Amino acid sequence: MTDNNLPEPGQPTPQSGPPGQPQQPPPYQPAPNEPASQKPTKGQVRQQQAGVTKPRQPTVAEQRARAAAQKAQQERFAAESAAFEKKRKTRKRLLIGGGVTVGVVALVAIWYAAASPKNVTAQCTDQNNVIVDDDYCSDSYYRSHGGYSSGGFIYIGGSSYRYNYGGSGSIGQKAVGGSYTIPKGANVSTKSGTSVQRGGFGISSGSKSSGG
Repeated sequence: MTDNNLPEPGQPTPQSGPPGQPQQPPPYQPAPNEPASQKPTKGQVRQQQAGVTKPRQPTVAEQRARAAAQKAQQERFAAESAAFEKKRKTRKRLLIGGGVTVGVVALVAIWYAAASPKNVTAQCTDQNNVIVDDDYCSDSYYRSHGGYSSGGFIYIGGSSYRYNYGGSGSIGQKAVGGSYTIPKGANVSTKSGTSVQRGGFGISSGSKSSGG
């Protein structure tokens, strides 16, 4: 037996009520595939959108921590700058001191070289500039042989002799180089060790022989 009051498939079931009252529709129920509410639940992270989401204001503790970090960074920078400047000044003083030391050493070396007399070897030569025995230019020899000296020359008999200073060669050879003028401020001696002049500081102290 079929009940003609049953609703068609897909139609809401009529609600029974007092006669003469309109029937109320059933409460709405979402379809199984309908998405749930977009309202975030507790513990869910919201997505931030550029230009829309406003940044959160830092807390007082965060502001204090940030200020302390900035102050520490500034103090560290100041300390590093001071240490660098100190090293730079120390290095500059060392360079200047080294330059002064080098300058003083060079000056002393120049003064010592100028103050130290040169050692020059003298050789007796005849009128032909041939090297002879040193005795012919010595005071005791030419005086004992009736000789004399004049104008840097020593005369014995019919021959003349004089010293060559700084030249090279041996007895019987002509002197090569050197000078016939006695150098000032030099220590002059013969090969045999006889001192002709002792000098120093550019001042001649005299000679044992007048042959020069």
